[in-house]
Amino acid sequence: MDKVQEKTSRKKILNNLILHLHPKVIPESTLRFTLTFGLGGMTALLIVLQALTGLLLRFVYVPTPAGAYNSVLHIKNELVIGSFVRNIHYWSGSLLIVIVFLHMLRVFFTSAFHERRKSNWVFGVILLILVLLSNFTGYLLPWDQLAYWAITVVSNMLNYIPVIGESINSLVLQGTEVGAPTLILFYNLHTGLVPLALIILMAFHFWKVRKAGGVIIPGGGERKGQKTVSVMPHLLAREFVVALVLLAVVFLLAVILEAPLQERANPLSSPNPAKAPWYFQGFQELILHFHPTIAVVLVPVTALVLMFSLPYLKYGETITGIWFISKTGKKLSLISLFVAITTTPAYIVFDEYVIRTTNSESLFGNGIITFVVLSLLIIGFAYLLRRKFNVSRAEIVQTLFIYLVSSFIVLTITGIFFRGEGMALTIP
Repeated sequence: MDKVQEKTSRKKILNNLILHLHPKVIPESTLRFTLTFGLGGMTALLIVLQALTGLLLRFVYVPTPAGAYNSVLHIKNELVIGSFVRNIHYWSGSLLIVIVFLHMLRVFFTSAFHERRKSNWVFGVILLILVLLSNFTGYLLPWDQLAYWAITVVSNMLNYIPVIGESINSLVLQGTEVGAPTLILFYNLHTGLVPLALIILMAFHFWKVRKAGGVIIPGGGERKGQKTVSVMPHLLAREFVVALVLLAVVFLLAVILEAPLQERANPLSSPNPAKAPWYFQGFQELILHFHPTIAVVLVPVTALVLMFSLPYLKYGETITGIWFISKTGKKLSLISLFVAITTTPAYIVFDEYVIRTTNSESLFGNGIITFVVLSLLIIGFAYLLRRKFNVSRAEIVQTLFIYLVSSFIVLTITGIFFRGEGMALTIP
């Protein structure tokens, strides 16, 4: 009898967990893989993988400048599968940023952020910020040259914030420079507060999706009258396969590619170039072309405000579940993408080899005039689409979103692969 009760109890716990994430039955039309690409489930799996590997590493890691680097070397060279676990932690963290970003793009491009899903978009933006914060706080922990100077570069960016910049920088570093207090703060955030916030918010995020009726139905159709299937096994089997493929990719990366580890951190010897973590290099690239306050204050603050406000803009009639809204939306999306990936590199080259080499920075107001002109061109383009071509507001927002996101991706790629000594533009 006890065994029967125990088995029943386990089954009940499993069912409760599944029902927290999914309803008992779902419309068959929502099973299509191309509707979501399984990105939400991938995100959850990577967060769990980060938590498990991080917990193992925490048993060995020593959060002091004297012991941090040595403990990482011990994990890497002496512990059985220590290097493998560390590699999994590193690559799953990097993949997590990419997957969360792609998941948000999927939600945006299928217009799955309207009506009952508005607040969940906001929670998704917060989750993205937490994922970036988790990676950023973990970046310093190896205490090597790469980590030390990357954090130094980012903290120096904070000084460009008017009035309160130095105070924020001092709060982040717990002093005037990266040191032992910085390492302790980052360690506590990375292993305690941020993971806890991530897990709680992720659970709430999934619950909100569940309360909104699960995955959006293509075309925004009604659920009543549609053919339904049970979550088990139809949906869970698909999620299981996606999870296995993702684990295979992470494990393969962990076997083939070692997580970076340079020489021990040396505050007296800066590498050339010193770069921010890869996911912040777009902002570092912006500093090279525009006034620093524009790059590290105006652009990110504006981006955050727009991201949080996207669901609450007045779009008129919206079609949910349809990729890129309409045929016109798809056409405009391709045009916007093409313009972004051609004009952004062209401006980078123009600024590098014309403006700077001819000492014309003052003519362009250290990037301020250029930024104003570009902003006016974007606004004018949106007005033209709206007034002359009768494009819907939703299609305009989507077009501008693609242009801005694509341009920032180009800036990030440039910073990662095409900046050499002295941050000069180079071809690898």
